Amino acid sequence: MKIAIYPGSFDPFTMGHLDILSRACSLFDRVYVAVLVNGEKQPHFTDSERCAMIEACIRYAGLTNAFAEKNSGLLAEYAKEKGACAVVRGLRDAADLAYESRLDCANRYLLPGYETVCLMARPQMNFLSAGIVREIAAYGGDISGLVPEPIKNIIAERLKNT
Repeated sequence: MKIAIYPGSFDPFTMGHLDILSRACSLFDRVYVAVLVNGEKQPHFTDSERCAMIEACIRYAGLTNAFAEKNSGLLAEYAKEKGACAVVRGLRDAADLAYESRLDCANRYLLPGYETVCLMARPQMNFLSAGIVREIAAYGGDISGLVPEPIKNIIAERLKNT
């Protein structure tokens, strides 16, 4: 069984994230969405809320081989625990590639034989990030089409006027 990890803060989960996850699910037998807990960041949603929203999006998209879990440790250790052979990352541009390249080197050092599979963002989603969604939602803008429908209202309400 080929297992992959799709890590991120997902604060909030976007249509870009869902697109990468859907594509990863077609490549791997099982994909764990690892909701990262980073003490240096102040997320707008708790790790439990983010996991619940991602699970709602997984059901909405009909993905039967994806699962959301929080992870507060090293990604390499989580991958080893899950028996994963790869980590999946979405790339929008050259800056993302440079960043992911450094992470890949660190992860390979910690877990030899581990692969990083980078999926390019679709052109219509190339601009999309959680930060863009937070900015639009903070000013009461319409985030339809930027986040999955089942979690749109939750995100809009939480982020409005933040």
